[in-house]
Amino acid sequence: MEKHLEKWQSKINEIVLGAGDLSVKIGGQNALPFIYEEGVIPNFPKVAIEISDVAPEHWPAPLKREWQDVFNDPVKWAVKCQDLGAEFLCIRLTGAHPEGKNKSAEEVAKTVKNIADSIEIPIIVLGCESTQKNTEVLPTVSASIKGKNALVGMATKDNYKTIAISALADGHSIIAETPLDINLAKQLNILIADTGFSTEKIVMHQTTGALGYGYEYCYTIMERTRLAGLSGDKMMSMPMINFVGVECWKLKESITTNEEMPSWGDFEKRGIFWEICCGSGYLESGADIVVVYHPESLKTLKKIISDLSKKTL
Repeated sequence: MEKHLEKWQSKINEIVLGAGDLSVKIGGQNALPFIYEEGVIPNFPKVAIEISDVAPEHWPAPLKREWQDVFNDPVKWAVKCQDLGAEFLCIRLTGAHPEGKNKSAEEVAKTVKNIADSIEIPIIVLGCESTQKNTEVLPTVSASIKGKNALVGMATKDNYKTIAISALADGHSIIAETPLDINLAKQLNILIADTGFSTEKIVMHQTTGALGYGYEYCYTIMERTRLAGLSGDKMMSMPMINFVGVECWKLKESITTNEEMPSWGDFEKRGIFWEICCGSGYLESGADIVVVYHPESLKTLKKIISDLSKKTL
């Protein structure tokens, strides 16, 4: 049977992240995910591991056991992630949250700088899920790693000016996050561009669903976004990122023990399988970076990308 192939009129923006010999390119394709007969896919998706600046006490036992030797030291944790083959290191600044340790901007900036100076792979820096605190913290963090060409987030409708201005001054790219609405995503990209920030340094996050209707809806929105970008909409032509780990490992399906639900399968492996299934689906919908928690998920998703791209690791 003859294949029906599309020829797209545009391409996704290519972004270079990181500095030096281990800088990484994402985007740049003028074809749908892994359909390399349609066009050129110069940069296949990448897999990152996410860590925290403080020990994540709420994590389920399988994750704690995996990282227990390093998760009280974010620098050692980051180095271990690099050694395990992570293509990006993502650090979430949980310690800055006002309802947690409420660390100062200077404290978390010092931690991020120490991490950035200790590894060679590019870094992704995320705030603490408090818009007001992120407005204080992220500009300081951005300045502390000037020259590292990092990816900083999240830029939302409430703080995009602050994030964009600091990232522009320090030479970083940013993550633009909106709820699952393609029109809101486009609107935020336009607002960020109006600040003078280049649209070719924006990565989109359509939020990440990990279960049921949320997962299906996110997949659909990402697919529509990618189709719009390839069809010529310059405000939809950005690479995309999914934070799979943080969503998958808070589901009851991942954290319920064998004693509570013996019919659900091995508690030690269930969360890993969930990350892999969720991550592989988003790769098919157009994700350029997938962020996970577990090393086995990292390894398996890299193998899936390798198999789909017919390239060796």
